[in-house]
Amino acid sequence: MPPLAGHYDHRCGAGAGPSVQTRLQRKPERALRKINAARCEYRQKKGMKQIFLGALYLVVVALPLAVSWIFGGGPRPWRQELATGLGMLAFAMILAEFVLSGRFKRISRGVGMDVTMRFHQIMARTALALALVHPFLYGGTPAGGPRPWDPTRILSVTTDFSILATGIAAFVLLPSLVALAIYRKYLDYTYETWRLIHGIGALLIAGLLLHHTIYAGRYSAEPQVMWLWIAMTAIAVGSLFYVYLIAPLRQLSRPWYVAAITRLSPKQWGLTIAPKGHGGMAYQAGQFVWLNVGHTPFTLHENPFSISSAPAVGPDLSFVIKELGDFTSSLDQITVGDRVYLDGPFGHVTVAGRSEPGIALIAGGVGIAPLIGILRQVRLTDDPRQLRLIYGNRRADQILFRDELADEDVTYVVSEPPADWHGHTGLIDGALLDDVFTPDQFRDWLFVLCGPPIMMDIVEAQLMVRGTPSDHILSEKFSYD
Repeated sequence: MPPLAGHYDHRCGAGAGPSVQTRLQRKPERALRKINAARCEYRQKKGMKQIFLGALYLVVVALPLAVSWIFGGGPRPWRQELATGLGMLAFAMILAEFVLSGRFKRISRGVGMDVTMRFHQIMARTALALALVHPFLYGGTPAGGPRPWDPTRILSVTTDFSILATGIAAFVLLPSLVALAIYRKYLDYTYETWRLIHGIGALLIAGLLLHHTIYAGRYSAEPQVMWLWIAMTAIAVGSLFYVYLIAPLRQLSRPWYVAAITRLSPKQWGLTIAPKGHGGMAYQAGQFVWLNVGHTPFTLHENPFSISSAPAVGPDLSFVIKELGDFTSSLDQITVGDRVYLDGPFGHVTVAGRSEPGIALIAGGVGIAPLIGILRQVRLTDDPRQLRLIYGNRRADQILFRDELADEDVTYVVSEPPADWHGHTGLIDGALLDDVFTPDQFRDWLFVLCGPPIMMDIVEAQLMVRGTPSDHILSEKFSYD
């Protein structure tokens, strides 16, 4: 539908038409009003959830401070109060990290798991900074053993080594755990090893900090504060047990098996799995799952992969997987009939429920996987929206689904073209976007991106420069550290 120029305000609740219109003019305006109302509703719901989750996080991490203020003893020098407050905030944030990394759909749905994980990473660094500053603010405070005349610990900091040792151990382990996560990609160990170290390290730190907080903390001498810390730690550890025990038990009752495994290109494979004894999984085109092939559900050997099939096809799920190392280096060892387990679906890169008049799919390399699923679903459901695909690869022999895409509006881009290549070359940049889309399409269409992070960063920046609203750009960027 062509946009109506100059007479409609795209803000929520705004808009006015000319005083005299024909019936033919009113029809597109009513359609445009309906589209913009749907957009506004989508933005408002997403914004409300983000605000709610942000407020909930602040309440949780500040709760120990509030309870301590209500039930705690008399005032102390400001340095001691600040030191205690920073330590309590750091511990509360560390406990919240367990839930943020637990793949809970109610948290990530509508916000995006990539946003949730990035928030997890930022808060881990923040908690580390607070924890490292915390003990040094006690400098100048008298130290000594228990003093009967000072039951509220106002005058001194304990020197009982059995109490201090757990805090010291956590003080050493926490920066080590964060550093191992940040520099994981530069270290020579597998993703599964990193997950094991990360999980055990986080569990150990939580236990050490709980002991240190209860026995060394002044405010934790109050029963209300002590039991709050115990409850918060139990919830945090419980989320870990959910991921590694409860969720696998649920997967055990819903197994899958490999229905087909084929080589699609020199380094890319197509994997199709089918449900065994159940009806499959409800998902939306563009989402992803954690895939576990050939292992029990109680394993660390699972990896996230986007679904390339469409829900309208049936219960079988398909994936496009590129050989990159770890699990993907053993794809040639997978055989038909192998047992498979799934955790999912996750992700918000989906066009379901959107009202934009057109959909632009921009893929880089194996990023075609979720976008081909979206394309298939749009076609199978007779979706009337316009559809256009930009598909970039390093080499021409990496292009997948050429026959399927033959009748689609596709622009191929190759950065290292062969001598007989007659299409676009180079990278997906602003000049290419200008060749493919009109100014109205930049403003009105939905843009769905998947590919290398640097490609998505470049395309997002170019779209924003051309007036594409941020809520018209869908992408997920994962960096697990």
